[in-house]
Amino acid sequence: MPDPESPILIEDRDGIRRVTFNRPAARNALTRAMRRDFAALMARTAEDAGIGAVILTGAQGCFSAGVDLKDRPDGAAPVKPDPAAALRSLGKPVIAAIDGPCLTGALEMTLSCTMAIATPASRFADTHCKVGFFPRWGGASLLVRAIGTQRAAQMMLTGEPIDAATALAWGVVNEVVAPEALLPRAEALATAMMARAAAQPLAFDLHMQFLRDATAGKDTMRSEANMLSLFDEVRHERTITTP
Repeated sequence: MPDPESPILIEDRDGIRRVTFNRPAARNALTRAMRRDFAALMARTAEDAGIGAVILTGAQGCFSAGVDLKDRPDGAAPVKPDPAAALRSLGKPVIAAIDGPCLTGALEMTLSCTMAIATPASRFADTHCKVGFFPRWGGASLLVRAIGTQRAAQMMLTGEPIDAATALAWGVVNEVVAPEALLPRAEALATAMMARAAAQPLAFDLHMQFLRDATAGKDTMRSEANMLSLFDEVRHERTITTP
């Protein structure tokens, strides 16, 4: 049984790892220790053959307020790898299941996931500029690629939140569902992707790599050509080795 007081809860079931940020009194803000532990957890998850997908969520009606600004020792170097980078390098599908606030660093993490679903109570904001910072986890590029320059400008330069309906219309999230349907829907999506990975592992892995390249801002046409070349190469090798 996971420790209910742990700031990061981990539950594995049917090949799905559910990771829950669990500091509701602090709006699930991420301390330095949590950021280190999360990156280490994602590295272990990448190597765990028993885990096919991850659901990332927050406890008690809040996804996360991002970095805990009270946990900033003077002169301390940034925690690396950062949580968003850890998600982007995982190599397995990650679904952000968002209820309530998803702010700043948490938004960067959401944009680093494979997909995101939210409840009507969800709110999204990029407050880096508002509090005197610049995104450190790739959030500026990720947000522009997700919603376009003008919409990103509105979020970045005002710090004002957008609601779930706007996040859906702008492309921050894939779906908006009722609160009671949030985790079941995330589990259904994870199960569907794991089934596809099991049935067509080569095609699935190449699609995942292409999507990682796109998230990283790489030339998508070049990436697509590379994935197709790998696909044809592997198919050819299978053909000539099949008795």
